[in-house]
Amino acid sequence: MSFLKNLTDTYPILKILGNRYVIVLAFFIVWMLFLDNTSYMEQRILNKQLNELEDNKKYYQNEIKKDDENIKLLKNPDQIEKYAREKYYMKRDSEDIYIIEFEDDSLNEEQSKSKSL
Repeated sequence: MSFLKNLTDTYPILKILGNRYVIVLAFFIVWMLFLDNTSYMEQRILNKQLNELEDNKKYYQNEIKKDDENIKLLKNPDQIEKYAREKYYMKRDSEDIYIIEFEDDSLNEEQSKSKSL
């Protein structure tokens, strides 16, 4: 007992840290920060996921707007023909189509394909 008395006299902070209320408070803080289901760490992870989902939501809403505009354009027969000619290289019976590819375009496509792999 005298050993503890000497130790607490030498280091007064140990008297405060030895208090049962401080011990309970420290346990409570550790429990709430790290161990509980609603812990601070868990909340940080959930907030990060929520931000990612909100970013995805904005992206997909913008894509939906673009698609709606494209659908409105494709209701016009002239726009349908233009789209088919550009994307699928369709032609009329009396026409010939020549596809011209530039070296820069093919290099950019190859680089983008290699990056995505």
